[in-house]
Amino acid sequence: MGPIVNDAEEILDRITDGFFSINHNWEFTYVNSTAARLLFRDRDDLIGKNIWNEFPAAIDLPFYEQYHKAIQDQTPVNFDAYFPPLKTWFDVRAYPSKKGLTVYFLDVTAEKKVNSKNKQHYKSLFEQNPDAVFSFDLDGNYLSVNSAMEKMFGYDEEEFLQMSYVPLVEEAELKRITTLYKKAVEGKTQNYETKAKHKDGRIVHVSVKNIPIIVDNEVVGVYGIAKDITKQKLTEQQLIKSEKLSAVGQLSASIAHEIRNPLTALKGFLQIMRSSATDKQDSYFSIMSDEISRIEQITGELLMVAKPQVHHFQQENINELINDVTTLLSSQALMNNVDIHVSAEVLPLTYCVGNQLKQVFINLIKNAIESMPNGGQVLVSLSRLNANEIAIEIKDQGCGIPNDLLENIGIPFYTTKQKGTGLGMMTSFKIIESHGGKIDVSSKSGEGTSVNIYLPINVKEGISL
Repeated sequence: MGPIVNDAEEILDRITDGFFSINHNWEFTYVNSTAARLLFRDRDDLIGKNIWNEFPAAIDLPFYEQYHKAIQDQTPVNFDAYFPPLKTWFDVRAYPSKKGLTVYFLDVTAEKKVNSKNKQHYKSLFEQNPDAVFSFDLDGNYLSVNSAMEKMFGYDEEEFLQMSYVPLVEEAELKRITTLYKKAVEGKTQNYETKAKHKDGRIVHVSVKNIPIIVDNEVVGVYGIAKDITKQKLTEQQLIKSEKLSAVGQLSASIAHEIRNPLTALKGFLQIMRSSATDKQDSYFSIMSDEISRIEQITGELLMVAKPQVHHFQQENINELINDVTTLLSSQALMNNVDIHVSAEVLPLTYCVGNQLKQVFINLIKNAIESMPNGGQVLVSLSRLNANEIAIEIKDQGCGIPNDLLENIGIPFYTTKQKGTGLGMMTSFKIIESHGGKIDVSSKSGEGTSVNIYLPINVKEGISL
């Protein structure tokens, strides 16, 4: 029997894994050379010794729990565990038998370091990414989000982990986004643009990529990357609007010139005919004269849109401009039972073209008056935002503008009035733009409209309307 035992020991010594056996008293009965090397012990010194006495640090580690579990349940166990005294990670497999426990183990410290490094790389890519990065389960529930995701949509991580993507999607977009998500779950990467809802209710334009998470050839979730393209979208819309304005300008010039010539002749002959008309005919001629004057006004607006003019900027008192305009429109307001109330800080002199700004204020306040056929109040507020910018707000209590129509305000020939041309608002937008400012229009149907004008105090003199 001796040679057979020796042969068996020789075979066990050739095993590249660490290998040892222990009896039911937790005493080493065999230790191969690889095990002795990995444990930094002499194997002859370990034989017959209690494993927990020789390695007491293991008692508070998974080794103790897992070895006892294997013997108690008589089932093999497989686990990874770190052993601090040796600064080593071990991959351990333990097999119970009637005699005790047989243990195979490997030093996997190098692999753990590589995996740890890869995890740190991934964590850095996830957390430091300026774009929103997140992951879903197969049902679209959030599993993880980075800080950029929290910043982009206003929810914190804890809130995200209790919700799905649905609350972030506009109702009109939900069906399309759900279809695209299902395709990602099927293993197909998806790229798309959509409108997402911030926690505070505002819309964020985003470019999204959904990438399937595949483990062992099976999709187990979906990664997502979202980029905020709101500014890009606004720039694109502004570019499209500018191109439309340019085209309209060219068209307006040609139309205005074609109309003006025959209009002049009609007006002249109408005056001649009116001088010899009867009283009844005179009422007809009066109506015709008014309508011709209206046509002249429209052609004047068309030419103003079509042809930029050189104007000299100078220091103007905005408070005085507003007072002049409200005085001018007071009679119209009175006839419509509208009260114009001005709340104004004393503003610094502003570098502008006074007559142009007057035109803007007249257009906006007239619109406000006309939106309240049953009377109401127009509130005009003037304030200084900072050292370089002032704000003028014109707010009415009128019929308001529906959301689906609001984005079209300022487009030529688009108007909510029965007899309007849309050129007044377009001209107002262009004047403020030429002054380096901007106009924001907010409104709710049935609750009135608020127009906010933001103007720099100093702008360069140059070309404007």
